[in-house]
Amino acid sequence: MNGEKSSEEFELTIFSFGFKYGTPGEEATTVWDVRFLPNPYWQDSMRDRTGLEDDVARFVLESDSGRAFWEKLLPMIEFLVQQNRDAGKGEMKVAIGCTGGHHRSVAVVEKIAGDLQAGRFKLQVYHRDIDKE
Repeated sequence: MNGEKSSEEFELTIFSFGFKYGTPGEEATTVWDVRFLPNPYWQDSMRDRTGLEDDVARFVLESDSGRAFWEKLLPMIEFLVQQNRDAGKGEMKVAIGCTGGHHRSVAVVEKIAGDLQAGRFKLQVYHRDIDKE
């Protein structure tokens, strides 16, 4: 079994953050920068909203770069979870960052959480900077 943790023991935490509020230190074991994705902030109708809203998330994730990134991201997260479990680690913390932590990173985190297979591990999701100005 190679020191593998059971699904009840392994915890995956995924959270969004804004780079303008500082990068996560020991808060995260893995950090991805999604500032290359289309930014809803520059759309007047989306500026004061968040990636929790379907149309804002679609704007980010259904772009060409969003689709290409997603094709690679979920398999990489699943791979890293398994590698960490096989190494006997009990947790993994993935941080997804954009400029302010309101739009792109939030949409990506919610998509990850929605698409991961339930029951394989304990999943925690939060948005560190979503309420900051």
